[in-house]
Amino acid sequence: MTRGNARELAVHLIYGREFTGEEPNTVVQTRLDREYYSKLSAENDIYEERPSRVQRAYIDTVTSGVASREDDLNATIQKFSIGWDVKRISRLTRCVMQLAIYEILYVEDVPVGVAISEAVRIAKKYDGDDTGAFVNGILGAFARSLNAEKAEDSAQ
Repeated sequence: MTRGNARELAVHLIYGREFTGEEPNTVVQTRLDREYYSKLSAENDIYEERPSRVQRAYIDTVTSGVASREDDLNATIQKFSIGWDVKRISRLTRCVMQLAIYEILYVEDVPVGVAISEAVRIAKKYDGDDTGAFVNGILGAFARSLNAEKAEDSAQ
C-alpha cells in the first residue's frame, strides 16, 4: 500500500468516527480487521491491499492525532475558510482538511506541498473538482500563514 492510499484510508477512518463517535483505536482495529477489510475491497480499490506495518503505524498516528486535536483543526479550517461556516463544509471535505493540517503541523516526514496536493486529490475524488479547488485555497492560505510566521520569527 502506498502512503497515498494509507492517507485515503485514514480519511475514511476519520470520517467514520464522525458518525460512530468511536475511539480512534477502536475504529482502526475494527475497520482494519482482516474479514471486515476484505469485504470493503469490492466497494473501493484502496482496500485491495492491506496496509504494511509502517502504513498501519501512520494510520494509527494520524487517526488518533486528528481525533485528539479535532477542535483546534476545525478552528484552523474556520479561520481560513472566509465566508464559510465550518459546519457548512461537507463532513468528508472537513476530514480531508483536518488530516492535511494535522500532517503539516505534526507529521515530520510529510512535506507541506504533499499534504496539500494529496488533500486536493482526495477531495476531488470524493467531492468533485470544485471541492478540490476549495480545499487547495484553504490549505494554501494556511501554509502561507505558517511561512509568514516563520519569517517573522527569524526576523526577530
